[in-house]
Amino acid sequence: MTAFVWCANLLGWPIIHLVIARILLHVPTSRFQHDSWVTQEYAWEGNGRLYRKVFAVQRWKGKLPDGAPWFGGMSKKHLAGRSRVQLTDYMTETRRAEIAHWGMLLFTPVFFLWNPPWASAVMAAYGLIANVPCILAQRANRIQLARILRSDRA
Repeated sequence: MTAFVWCANLLGWPIIHLVIARILLHVPTSRFQHDSWVTQEYAWEGNGRLYRKVFAVQRWKGKLPDGAPWFGGMSKKHLAGRSRVQLTDYMTETRRAEIAHWGMLLFTPVFFLWNPPWASAVMAAYGLIANVPCILAQRANRIQLARILRSDRA
C-alpha cells in the first residue's frame, strides 16, 4: 500500500467521526425529540431485555468514549438529574448519538475505493467495533429511560 493509502486509512475514520459528530451537534435538538424509524423501539428488543441479557450493556457501556463534550454537546456518561425534563433531554441526546453512529457506519464503503480486500475488511471491522457498541448503549439507555418515564417515577 502507498503512503497515501496508509494516511487515508489512519486518518479516515477519525475525520469521519469528528465531522459527523460536529455536524449533528449543530442540528436543532427539536429534530431528535421524537423517535424515527431508526431510533424507535422494536418488539424484538424485548423492552430492553436484548441489551440487558444478551449484550450485557450495563457491564461495559461506562467504558465507551463520549465525544459530544469535545464539541460542547451533552455528556451521556452520567445523568444530569432525575427530573422528567432532564430524563427527556437525555433521551433526545441518545437519539442524536445513535443517528451519529449510524451515519458514521454508512461511510464504511468509502474505504473499499482504495483498499485491497483484506484492508477493506480491516477498515469495515474497525467501523463496526467503533460504532455498534455505541449504538447498542444508546438504544439500551433510551429504552430504560422510556420505561422510567412511562412508569411516572420521574
